[in-house]
Amino acid sequence: MAGRRVLITGISEQIPGKLARALEQRDDVEYVAGVDVRAPHDDLRHTEFIRADIRNPIVTRVITATGVDTVVHAGVATAPGSVGGRARMKEHNVIGTMQLLAACQKADALRTVVIKSSTAVYGSDHSDPALFTEGATPRATPRSGFAKDVTEVEGYARSFGRRRPDVTVTILRFANFIGGGVDSLFARYFALPLVPTIAGYDPRLQFCHGDDALAVMERATVEDRPGIYNVAGAGVLYLSQAIRLAGRVPAPVLLPFATIAGNLVRRTGRLDFSPEQLRFLQYGRAVDVTKLRRNFGSVPRYSTREAFQDYLAHRRIRKVAPSPTQAWDRELYDFLQRRAAAASANQTGSTGEDR
Repeated sequence: MAGRRVLITGISEQIPGKLARALEQRDDVEYVAGVDVRAPHDDLRHTEFIRADIRNPIVTRVITATGVDTVVHAGVATAPGSVGGRARMKEHNVIGTMQLLAACQKADALRTVVIKSSTAVYGSDHSDPALFTEGATPRATPRSGFAKDVTEVEGYARSFGRRRPDVTVTILRFANFIGGGVDSLFARYFALPLVPTIAGYDPRLQFCHGDDALAVMERATVEDRPGIYNVAGAGVLYLSQAIRLAGRVPAPVLLPFATIAGNLVRRTGRLDFSPEQLRFLQYGRAVDVTKLRRNFGSVPRYSTREAFQDYLAHRRIRKVAPSPTQAWDRELYDFLQRRAAAASANQTGSTGEDR
C-alpha cells in the first residue's frame, strides 16, 4: 500500500517544520511538501519546498500537481508582526484558509485535512466554566485579532467537511505553546524583565509543550481522527505563580490603562498584545482534554507546570549592553510608576473630600 502524500502550510514556522522532519522519517509517508512564502529553517532533506502564498488561487494547481492526499493547515499567523500588520494577518488567515479549502474541495484524491487551531476560540470572560469542553459555547465570542481569525478558520473547515463528507477533518485546538524551544507569545512575555499584568486579576494559564503539539499533529496526519480536540497539558498555573517561577517582576497596570501599556510593550517588537489577549490576562482560560485522551488516544507528556519549567530550563539569559528594547522596558516601567502615583493621589484626594 502506498504511503501518504502530505502537504503542510506554514512550513517556515517551528512546529510545522519539525512536523515535516518527523514525517520524513516515517515508512508510511511517501511524500512531504511544504508551502510558505519563506523558506523553512529546519534542515529538511526529503521535503519539497514550494514557495507560494496560500491566498493565491494557484494553490489549487499545487495540490493537483503534487497529488497529495493529506493537507495540514498549520500556517495560521498568530501575531500581526509576523505578516506585516493586522490587516494582512486577517487576509492571510481568513482569505488564505478560504483559498486553501476551496482547492482541497476540488482535489479528488484528498482524504484528510488537519487544521491547527487554538483554544483562543473560547474567548475569555468572567463567567467562563472551569474547563471548556470541545462542545462548549463561548460566553464571550472573540471579536478581534487572532481569536476571531481562528474562529472563522474553524467555521470554514466545518463547512468544508459538510461539502466533502468523504474527507476526514481534524481540528486541533492548542493551548498556548511553551517549552521545547518554541518561540511563542508567552515565551517572549515571560522573558520581559517587567511582566505587565492587569491589577486585581490573577488568571489561570494553561500551556501545551512544543513536543506534545508535534506528537499530536503527527498522529492526526497519519491516522484518521475526525473531530475537534483540545490539546493542553494537565493542570493550570496562575499568572502570579508563573511570574515567580520565572524570577520576573510583575508590573500591575490598572485596567483603564492596559491598552496604553500594551501599546508600549508592542513597541519593543517582542510582543503584540491585542484586546483579546488583554482579556486573557484578566480571566485566563482552561480546557478539558478528556476527548483527546479517550477518542484521539493521546496523553500529553508534559503538564502545564512541567511545560513551563522546561521553558525556564532552556531559556538562555544573556547579559548584554543596554539596547533599544531595554529602553522601551524602562519607558514602560516609568509609565507604570506615574500611573500608580496618579491613582494614589486621586484616592488620597477623594478621601480628604469625604472627610
